[in-house]
Amino acid sequence: MSTEVLRCQDLIFGWRETPVLVLESLCVAAGERVFLSGPSGSGKSSLLALIAGLVLPRQGSVAVAGQDLAGLSAAGRDRWRARHLGIIFQQFNLVPYLSGLDNVLLAASLSGIGRAPGKEQALALAQRLELSETLLARKATELSVGQQQRVAAVRAMIAEPALLIADEPTSALDDRRRDHFMTLLLRESERQNSAVLFVSHDQRLAAHFDRHLDLPTLNGATPCSGD
Repeated sequence: MSTEVLRCQDLIFGWRETPVLVLESLCVAAGERVFLSGPSGSGKSSLLALIAGLVLPRQGSVAVAGQDLAGLSAAGRDRWRARHLGIIFQQFNLVPYLSGLDNVLLAASLSGIGRAPGKEQALALAQRLELSETLLARKATELSVGQQQRVAAVRAMIAEPALLIADEPTSALDDRRRDHFMTLLLRESERQNSAVLFVSHDQRLAAHFDRHLDLPTLNGATPCSGD
């Protein structure tokens, strides 16, 4: 049986009295690729915030890499997220005045690993995502959108996370660059055995994934093991 890297159970989340997300169960196994879609307002952003431990549910539980996030302090959730989660943001969120390499090494230093990945590991991973050392020496603001996106992917994957979350990472790319990025991203996640939770409105990308979940209906979902 595959090890679960994510288990969400009986979730209710919302501001004040109005729930914006009601989810009975969602599990993701180690190495599994899951495509998540849904209309605006369906709760995708709230679900990602819950999985990342940025907020806690009103009801239910979220466990990442076997740890119930509600059992950790805010600082503990920050450390757990840095060690076990990789996140590729839609707007990349790179530090603009740092080089691409320094953006990656900053993330590596926060990973909580006893011996954090260093320059050699960062350059090797970047090379697999087709980023040269010369490109990584440039400030983030001097890189193209596609290059910034791949730096963001290297940053998210440098600690070989159990779960990689990608939030609309291809929305700014044309079809050719989008398809090329998908090939690189999924090939590297498979090498690391990182599960992938990929959020997008682009239904054409669903074919790359093992499962397609549709919020709020969660079409195609399977129950958590043992449920």
